[in-house]
Amino acid sequence: MEKHFDINAEGYSVRCRLIAHSDARTYQRVVICTHGFGSSKDVGNITRFAEKESAKYKTDAVLCFDWPCHGQDARKKLVISECLTYLRLVVNYAQQELAAEELLIYSVSFGGYLTLRYLHDVGNPFARIALRCPGLRMYELMKRNVSTDDLKKLAKGKEVLVGFERKLKIDQQLLDDLQAGDVRQWEYFDMADDMLILHGTADTTVDIADSRQFAEDNVIEFVPVEGADHPFRDPKLMDFAIHTVIEFFAPTA
Repeated sequence: MEKHFDINAEGYSVRCRLIAHSDARTYQRVVICTHGFGSSKDVGNITRFAEKESAKYKTDAVLCFDWPCHGQDARKKLVISECLTYLRLVVNYAQQELAAEELLIYSVSFGGYLTLRYLHDVGNPFARIALRCPGLRMYELMKRNVSTDDLKKLAKGKEVLVGFERKLKIDQQLLDDLQAGDVRQWEYFDMADDMLILHGTADTTVDIADSRQFAEDNVIEFVPVEGADHPFRDPKLMDFAIHTVIEFFAPTA
């Protein structure tokens, strides 16, 4: 079963996608799945994960959504606080409308960074947290998308366009927020037992050394995936990552 819907709350409209084995109104466990920068809730690796997760655990549902300025979302300017609001609204929907007794989250790249920001800034509603190639140095990663000329425009208080197929607006405030919100400065010991980080050894976008060090500093289980690039383009390696996350999400009771 798959359905698309919007969460309309607090002046926002969060575009969502729900995938489950059964067409139920409520689900005991809901896995929130978040995509990376420039991607969307409809990307193939999310579909593959959701189908396998819901086939393995038939009473689970996978809830995906578009970050602001991504996919079908209507917003034009990227603001970190709005990203965290979107995740909060999705968490609330899973708990209140889907009556989830347990929440889990699987996040990739930019989504991984935002998940870690959410855990620090808002709190941890998740029983298990799996991150693949998290963008730990998000300030530096975002600056890579900005030309020298555009950096000068940002410094003058102007907005510039970044992105891939879909362009979005950013300003200096976004970069300042990312710089101040470096997740490596915070500790995640309290939730480390329920966290997993996977990272490809051939990732040229996000350095695997950062994930390895972050996992070591916080005593988080770390799984290097030999030969995998940032998007895990090799289907076999993607299947390995998905299988690893699904096993990590195995019910404890």
